[in-house]
Amino acid sequence: MQPAKYNFKEIISQFALDGEIKDIHPYGSGHINDTFRLQNADNRKPDYLLQRVNHTVFKDIPSLMENIQYVTEHIRKKLEATRITDSFRRVLTLVPAKNNQMYFKDTEGNFWRIFYFINRTVSYDIVSTRQQANEGGRAFGQFQRWLSDFKPGILKDTIPDFHNIEKRYKKFENGVTADPVGRVKEVESEIEFVMDRIDSMGTILRNGEAGIIPVRITHNDTKFNNVLFDEHDRALCVIDLDTVMPGYLAYDFGDSIRTIVNTAAEDEKELQKIDVNIQFFKAFTLGFIKETTGLLSKEEIELLPMGALLLPYIMGLRFLTDYIEGDVYYKIHSPGHNLQRARAQFQLLRKLEAIYPALKEIVLDAAEKYK
Repeated sequence: MQPAKYNFKEIISQFALDGEIKDIHPYGSGHINDTFRLQNADNRKPDYLLQRVNHTVFKDIPSLMENIQYVTEHIRKKLEATRITDSFRRVLTLVPAKNNQMYFKDTEGNFWRIFYFINRTVSYDIVSTRQQANEGGRAFGQFQRWLSDFKPGILKDTIPDFHNIEKRYKKFENGVTADPVGRVKEVESEIEFVMDRIDSMGTILRNGEAGIIPVRITHNDTKFNNVLFDEHDRALCVIDLDTVMPGYLAYDFGDSIRTIVNTAAEDEKELQKIDVNIQFFKAFTLGFIKETTGLLSKEEIELLPMGALLLPYIMGLRFLTDYIEGDVYYKIHSPGHNLQRARAQFQLLRKLEAIYPALKEIVLDAAEKYK
């Protein structure tokens, strides 16, 4: 068992696990929570995924866990109704704590939860085939379809105004004005880039507030690595449900596109490596719209391409704001990492803007094909 700053023995003892844990090691590449794989001594028993939920980012852990429980149970019922035999691999399953909650709070104020580990799966940070892109679209489209009859008002906002561009921009403005660690001078060109686009980036929000597009249950963090694949590159399960809450569908579409079509890493230093793989865009779009056919309104479909512009903008804005404020939100791996991330997102946005008419045509053609 790996030494760590946490008392794993005490934490694990608070959950009803099957078997004996022989090894614990860090797992995944998430920016927010701390994740560990628990390996069972008996290979006939399940492995588990232990997470310390970041209570600095998520202020209301009980509501967050309640959201996850609602959503996973709703999806499980949908799967069982279709007689899918491996439903336990298609949706996350929480392990109850011995306190009858779905989480445990330790003496230091940390919140812990455990999921069953889904074996024989893989996730990808970068897409390498059209099949992967299409399966990613199918996975997030299914997620929407399964939750289409779930009332958004039941869920709490785990991070209020998460994709609200007006609030994100206001926070950015406040950071620029305060300049708490003296970094504004070195990012003047990035600040200008943000300001030049703020009006057009409010399009989805304005349509939502006007009631033109509906509020739905959205994932809100549809990075490609939040889909688990089997050994044949078929999508199995959508993971990382901390930000599942009411939102607009174009946000989920756009965040997926942000990570699927990028020919480089999210934090690529060499900006010339960043481009748009339009074949991956088409493959994802076909998978997504095929699964949501009959669900989306005409207005929602027309705004999907705008989501593909908005989400790189929002992520770049968030990384830039965090850099200006002194790297207080995201984990960084080197000095200037958040600025590097922001520049990469803004470069991706430039590339998407250059082919925006083609993106719109692909979305509309897919909608026509599956209407």
